[in-house]
Amino acid sequence: MPKSETLLVTGGTGSFGRTIIKNLINNKKYKKIIALSRDEKKQDDMRHSFQSEKIHFKIGDVRDFTLMNSVMRGVDVVFHAAALKQVPSGEFNPYEAVKTNILGTQNVIESCIGNDVRKLIVLSTDKAVMPVNAMGISKAMAEKLALCPGLQSHNTTICCTRYGNVLASRGSVIPLFIEQILNKKEVTITNGAMTRFVMSLQDSVMLVEHAIEHGNSGDLFVKKTCAVEIFTLFSALKEILGVNCSVKVIGSRHGEKLHETLVSEEEMSRTIDVGDFFKIVSNKKSITYSGYVSSDTLLPQSAQSYSSDSVSRLNEKETIKLLLNNSEVVACLESFNH
Repeated sequence: MPKSETLLVTGGTGSFGRTIIKNLINNKKYKKIIALSRDEKKQDDMRHSFQSEKIHFKIGDVRDFTLMNSVMRGVDVVFHAAALKQVPSGEFNPYEAVKTNILGTQNVIESCIGNDVRKLIVLSTDKAVMPVNAMGISKAMAEKLALCPGLQSHNTTICCTRYGNVLASRGSVIPLFIEQILNKKEVTITNGAMTRFVMSLQDSVMLVEHAIEHGNSGDLFVKKTCAVEIFTLFSALKEILGVNCSVKVIGSRHGEKLHETLVSEEEMSRTIDVGDFFKIVSNKKSITYSGYVSSDTLLPQSAQSYSSDSVSRLNEKETIKLLLNNSEVVACLESFNH
């Protein structure tokens, strides 16, 4: 049996961090799980909630290289989930996104390589594809740092995962809609025709676990998922709550797209369909363009981008079913009802 390993999760008290740690806490593969974050209140809440000596909490910021280099000692696997994720706040504070999402990611990468961490998974977002906002641009650069061809000769395997909106996660529109509907306020919708990829926290965990098992340096993984129009999402929540309310269209917020893309048209030429996932392989050509990428298993060069306006879109009935089968959404509904 392989030796038990130490796992570090940056952003360990966030929505993804809590879920992945909950999933892996009883996994004998990991003898120790380190949750790194800046929020001591969330760490204290999580400590009381989990009551496990296997979890070790570390206050710290990925912007601090000295701390990151210290905390990586003895770590075998890293999930890098720490990030500034809110699009509007990134538009008004772009350098903060640079410091966390770009410089912080570089600190994680360098400290992993310097301490011979076996595997690093960097979590990214659909907003990194053809980015139009500071958050997306900073996450696109984080991907470039992680997938840099020069890193592929090191002992540390580095790959990325990219996913869309996680239902009822921090900053999700769902809690806002529920609060507005239950209090019979005008529900503020940016653009009803806007579409978004939707997935559960368990889907994001499944994606990362797939990357751990199958990822090589330079690989980027995307989980196939469905999309929903914002107005359909609102209608489904209104039906679930049984409350009539009016809608106020306020227009797109700073940096918002009408539709999101998980795999660009250019990336499709080096993408492999692996069942529930897409695997975007790194370009093996050198800087002098010697070498090549085998195309016999790749998707056709003419394949269109994988975007929220081109995939299957849920209707209201399907959206209601999705929401009621999602534990985070159900918990959110119950918290407001109490």
